[in-house]
Amino acid sequence: MLTAAYTGDSTIAIAEAEPQAPDAGQVQIRVSYVGLCGTDLHILHGSMDARVQTPLVFGHEMSGTIAAVGAGVDGWDVGDAVTVMPLDWDGTCPACLAGNQHICQNLDFIGIDSPGALQALWNVPAATLVALPAGIALDAAALVEPVAVAVHDVRRSEVAPGEKAVVIGGGPIGVLIATVARAFGAEVAVIELDPNRRAQIEALGFATLDPRETDQVAWMEEWTAGAGADVVFEVSGAAAAVLGATALAKVRGTIVVVAIHPTPREIDLQRVFWRELRLLGARVYQRTDFERAVELVADGTIPSAVLISKIVPLSETRAAFDDLQGGRAMKVLVDVQAGQPA
Repeated sequence: MLTAAYTGDSTIAIAEAEPQAPDAGQVQIRVSYVGLCGTDLHILHGSMDARVQTPLVFGHEMSGTIAAVGAGVDGWDVGDAVTVMPLDWDGTCPACLAGNQHICQNLDFIGIDSPGALQALWNVPAATLVALPAGIALDAAALVEPVAVAVHDVRRSEVAPGEKAVVIGGGPIGVLIATVARAFGAEVAVIELDPNRRAQIEALGFATLDPRETDQVAWMEEWTAGAGADVVFEVSGAAAAVLGATALAKVRGTIVVVAIHPTPREIDLQRVFWRELRLLGARVYQRTDFERAVELVADGTIPSAVLISKIVPLSETRAAFDDLQGGRAMKVLVDVQAGQPA
């Protein structure tokens, strides 16, 4: 079978590998589609070289069908359509014992800390499987993982119906957070610099603004009748966005940090103090987030056709990253089975 692996120095190698039978407690998935995301870009750029072991077959946003079932696995059959919640925790650390297994202090994020989905046949612990309903398109189902991120972020925010939320950053996760927040009953605006992305976001029914052209604080005060946003989601990863986020939130408002910031950022703590703001981190997801994400993809709440810019074969994985980096695509899926040897 063919695999796509990060080998260092911004290089992806397409290589042959011999598939292995699943061990006890594992299932083997015939991977259909893999979505490429910002974390994968961090890997490609070398930002996670201290963490990953190369060559790394990566990828964690996926869909597929079960190809084989290992010993001791019950409740799953060959042919079942599935996605994977790619978290493998130890169950013994303080975080796990406190009920926070998804942010285990020794977490194995599958696809980063161990081999991921950019391979024709992928063995994973059976406990990571999430069932997909009959009739769901497998290309759309590859969006379940990032939708689960958005569901977790919105649940963390505790945004209520009728409240106003602003999303800083209109990339794929930002759009998904906006969509999920709206599904939870919030009114949502998105701050985004790129005009093409703003046009796509506006077509989905969201208010947008470019902070280079519009005073975002004045705009927010007008939008909220002087109160400020109930919830601010920082999804851009930009230092200026972090510094400005506190000025957008209402008294006792909530700021949710979603983006991965590779270096420490300056933040206006005086504003945090003055308005008694709540600052939250939101990392990965829990199973309930995945289950809700499956529902949102299956019922059409998530605009899959708008978000998926293109689908490429495994051999074009590196070029797909160039499109993402260059802002020429919102979400690219890799058709892992395309071009596999017969």
